[in-house]
Amino acid sequence: MKKNIIKISLAALTIFVSLTSCDRNLDQISSINEDQEQAMTRPETFRQAMDGAYTALKGAGYYTSDTGNQLIMGDLTTDNLVRTTTGRNTNFAASNFEFSSDNSQTTGLYTAAYLVISRANFVLKYINNGVLSGTQKTNLEAEARALRAIAHFDIVRAYSQIPTQSAEAKNTIGIYYSETYSPLNNTSSRNLTVDQVYDKVIADLLFAADNITQNDLDKGRLSKAAIYGLLSRVNLYRGDYANTIKYGELALGISSSVTLKSNFYKIWKEKEGDINDGVLFQVSNSAAEQNTVGVAYNQAVPALRSEFVVDYDLYTAYTDNDVRKSAYFTTDIYSKQKYNHVTKYAGITGLPSNIVPVRYLRGAEVLLNVAEAYYRTGNGAQALVLLNKLRAERYTTFTPGTETGQALLDAILKERRLELAFENDRWYTLKRLGLPVQRSGKGDLFDGTGTPPVAQNLPVGSFKWQWPIPISAIQANPNIKQNDKY
Repeated sequence: MKKNIIKISLAALTIFVSLTSCDRNLDQISSINEDQEQAMTRPETFRQAMDGAYTALKGAGYYTSDTGNQLIMGDLTTDNLVRTTTGRNTNFAASNFEFSSDNSQTTGLYTAAYLVISRANFVLKYINNGVLSGTQKTNLEAEARALRAIAHFDIVRAYSQIPTQSAEAKNTIGIYYSETYSPLNNTSSRNLTVDQVYDKVIADLLFAADNITQNDLDKGRLSKAAIYGLLSRVNLYRGDYANTIKYGELALGISSSVTLKSNFYKIWKEKEGDINDGVLFQVSNSAAEQNTVGVAYNQAVPALRSEFVVDYDLYTAYTDNDVRKSAYFTTDIYSKQKYNHVTKYAGITGLPSNIVPVRYLRGAEVLLNVAEAYYRTGNGAQALVLLNKLRAERYTTFTPGTETGQALLDAILKERRLELAFENDRWYTLKRLGLPVQRSGKGDLFDGTGTPPVAQNLPVGSFKWQWPIPISAIQANPNIKQNDKY
């Protein structure tokens, strides 16, 4: 039988993969050709293997390159972005709702997320072999299970229905939940309902929350505050508002900041590690790695050339006293046309462009989750308190709001759109609320003129809210059922 070989480096575990089904066939090769069982007899190897799982978040289909980059997919498929006529047409098909099982724009996440899961399961395979003990063991097991959970969550919300999306959504087809390291697996199937997948995601996160003890100084590794925040996110999607509040409040109790006004611009523009105010978990990135996560939006050639720019109606929703406006946008000319470019991920002047950490989870999102959940459980007063806390840190001049009823919910959802724009939220917010995509009809130029999107809307009942499973996964494992109508 062929043995797997592991490559150990100080940076991370390097894995070469080929898709077999939802899992991967992992050949881990190095110049020293060390058998994986032997390698995993050293404590330091577990840390390197776990860091390799985190590193997989930087792969194509997750947070690097341009095609299918999750930093833009949740926005270009909605009313937040407009394709420019001077770009390269990257991701055009997805923006026009032309989803296809052989197009990596909407299938790349599936492949990338199962790689994260396989690497996490590799760590878990050896976690009880007696090499680790005490907090070193419990922290690594908690990290691996939490990372496995959030990768599955990213898959299920994209490729299956969201529980609050429709009355029957919880009982519709879910995804394969991979809980063992099995690189030759080609018999798995989508044998769980959406609700059952959420059960497993939450079980993994709860185990992690109960067992993790490491501090949150390294934002590139999961901490208790981050895991509580992720539980708040998952429960919001599930429609479990009591637990959205419970775990959100626990997260905010450990890490209360939603990013100070004075730091908001800096968390997007400073070098990694300089300012992390309000960040709970990030995909770390440095100039040495050359992961140009912002390239999906634009390139400096040397003037900004954008693939997509902010929709004019969204741009004008940011008032001049909103600190997010300068952090997210730059109005400039390219090819004799003026655009409102999205430069949230452009980085700091003087450093390589588009190389910044990906803020996977921020305290501001957790606060918005909890505020919405308070509203939906009848506690509008506390929802307003939280909403005003966020708004006080986003507007240079601010008078506390007094909204009630529907106006309060509208204000919470408005701030969610403004706050989390270009952070892979908008598509999934519309999906979980059962709302259509309805674009403004405005064009790509700075004043709303120019060329509008080809497709203007996506109705609530469209099958396209569930992205297609990649054909390569189905060819490798015919047990994986394709979503309807693809």
